[in-house]
Amino acid sequence: MAIPLSNLTPSLIVSKLCLGCPRPSPPFIERVTMDSNFLFCFVFSLKGTMTFGEQNSLSQSFKLLDKAFDYGINFFDSAEMYPVPQRAETQGRSEEYFGRWLRERKIPRDRVVFATKVSGPSGQMSWIRGGPTSLDRRNIKMAIDNRLDHIHIHIHIHISLMGAFCMLDNCCSLLRLQTDYIDLYQLHWPDRYVPMFGETDYDPVRQYSPVSFDEQLDALGTAVDAGKIRFIGVSNETPYGVMKFLQAAENNPSYPRITTVQNSYNLLCRNFDSGLAECCHLERVRLLAYSPLAMGLLSGKYMLPDGGGDDARLNLFKGRYSEGESRYNLSNPTITEATKAYVSIAERYGIHPVSLAIGFVLRHPLVSSAIFGATKLWQLEEVVNACDIKLSPEIIADIDEVHSRFPNPCS
Repeated sequence: MAIPLSNLTPSLIVSKLCLGCPRPSPPFIERVTMDSNFLFCFVFSLKGTMTFGEQNSLSQSFKLLDKAFDYGINFFDSAEMYPVPQRAETQGRSEEYFGRWLRERKIPRDRVVFATKVSGPSGQMSWIRGGPTSLDRRNIKMAIDNRLDHIHIHIHIHISLMGAFCMLDNCCSLLRLQTDYIDLYQLHWPDRYVPMFGETDYDPVRQYSPVSFDEQLDALGTAVDAGKIRFIGVSNETPYGVMKFLQAAENNPSYPRITTVQNSYNLLCRNFDSGLAECCHLERVRLLAYSPLAMGLLSGKYMLPDGGGDDARLNLFKGRYSEGESRYNLSNPTITEATKAYVSIAERYGIHPVSLAIGFVLRHPLVSSAIFGATKLWQLEEVVNACDIKLSPEIIADIDEVHSRFPNPCS
């Protein structure tokens, strides 16, 4: 079994999957290059961190990370607001678990690629810098680095370093990750109104005065120059946003250039292909595809008699998961029928539905990594096993036929 690798830039190799699972022997990990600054990633990235600290305890998270790393997965994605569903009591815990895992396992820092994200404007998470109100210079700086040596406080001699860490575990990503630098730092969502997380129609009335693209890039550039982050990316972005960031960087050589866009991409949501794909291809920006299994829908588990079980994410957090309630809502008959049709294709060809879904995402030439989540080791194994599957022309033809009947039901 081979897990491919990908170059996010000419110097940073990441796995095209972001989580692995037990096998008799470690797989070979294929690498992919992102062309401009060498960021090598494995084909899979671990998005399961989104559940670390909520669905997964510290020990469970360590087991998943250990197994993923054993399989050669070196790319791990998180965010300052994780885990989800988000709440003040657990905010930042996913990054914290990563940092503790890296430190306790004594893994050399250059053997892993950490990606994390700064939250965009939100009036619902007052525990993050009072809002967070914007992606301005202050918010970006505080999100990245507000460590002990940058905070003028006095710590009594009897308080241990870990004690001090725990006291301030919500300060910044560098502190929680226990690292001096972040490989890929992403803007979690735009600092302007755009339809996202299941919204489909743009409403110009909802637009507000955003932080300029220049100010955002200038703040990120300051962190790059200081060695606190290596590369930058965006998430939940539109073609307009991607091109404005690229234009600003072209006009000012001191600004860093975005290398990645992390957007949803799966059999039920292929919006990337009709807009962003052209931008990314021509401007050499790579796609980090999150939700390759459409929040588990494409695994087929929600079609089973038990509806996926009480501990399945969309059941466990029913009513608390905005994206699950909007974009991936099985009460929508079109989504249900499309999901059944894709699961039927997998059954027809004797492959696991997970393999069909993951194989479809990984075959895309612009995808550097499929960022997936797993809360159990067997889920991790299912995704890693998908690397063995190459989708035949016949399977692709059947997929396209379903897509023509149900185009992007989870857009």
